[in-house]
Amino acid sequence: MQAMILEKPGTALRMVDMPIPQLGPGQVLIKVHACAVCRTDLHVVDGELTQPKLPLIPGHEIVGHVVEQGPGCGPSGARLEPGRRVGVPWLGHTCGKCSYCLSGRENLCDHARFTGYQLDGGYAQYAVADARFALPLPEGYPDLQAAPLLCAGLIGYRSLVMARCNPDLQQPGGRLGIYGFGAAAHIVAQVALHQGLRVYAFTRRGDGAAQDFAREMGAHWVGASDEAPPEPLHAAIIFAPAGELVPTALRALAKGGCCVCGGIHMSDIPGFPYAILWGERTLVSVANLTRHDGEEFLALAPRIPVTTHVTPYRLEEANQALDDLRRGRLQGAAVLVMDQEPQAGEGKTT
Repeated sequence: MQAMILEKPGTALRMVDMPIPQLGPGQVLIKVHACAVCRTDLHVVDGELTQPKLPLIPGHEIVGHVVEQGPGCGPSGARLEPGRRVGVPWLGHTCGKCSYCLSGRENLCDHARFTGYQLDGGYAQYAVADARFALPLPEGYPDLQAAPLLCAGLIGYRSLVMARCNPDLQQPGGRLGIYGFGAAAHIVAQVALHQGLRVYAFTRRGDGAAQDFAREMGAHWVGASDEAPPEPLHAAIIFAPAGELVPTALRALAKGGCCVCGGIHMSDIPGFPYAILWGERTLVSVANLTRHDGEEFLALAPRIPVTTHVTPYRLEEANQALDDLRRGRLQGAAVLVMDQEPQAGEGKTT
């Protein structure tokens, strides 16, 4: 099979020919159709996440079909018969025994392993996954449009669930700020609008394309990330990996508001006065996701229906896709396509 591998952080991925991976107990072999390119992949490739296995096949928004099951797949195997289309997200393995796993917080498992980081991922024609963490996908989404749901969608959804701890955001007309309007933001904005919220989108100053995209996706107000919104926010979600946005977002919150940091990596947060946190404002982070998040969101997405805007790339163009993401040249999500002609645009459920 062909795969793009990372041999050393800070260097370009290299295309290699390698054997199709062998199955272990409890695993499934997946023929990869598409794999979205996530900002977390950038953090891995650029060395900002410092513990990847090397060499590594990146990619954790995998769409494909099951080719074969290994021994001992257990109950998971019954829903993953060969031919079944599945998605593989960032959380790729947990111990299932620790206090976090046993209390419904498997995303915090100390023994977790992550797809495209400690486990080889989907920048390849085939991938192996823990059967427990391969999620059956809803019908109606083409492969390219399904791929961004598996991280951009899931992390955005979990961030929104945490933001809605503020009762004001549980009411129609609740005001949600989104800092950084990319792949995750364009999905979570649709969920928020479906829930009757008003979306306030913040982009880099002068990024007219991102601001137009936010308006296209239904944002009530659009401005630069250093601007104050026209009225206080009930919650803010920060997807941009910029720690300096945390005090900015806190200043934009009404009393009782919640600021959610939705990325796995962020630059250092500068000091800020207690006054902008006081008033029972909260500051929280989102760590990974759970299978429950996946099942809940993948059931909800077709009902809205969520539309994903994608730019397709061939597998061998992975470095270009990463650089386009790094330099802010994308609207929506980049998706690598295996063994087929890519079709650009957007997809809706049927």
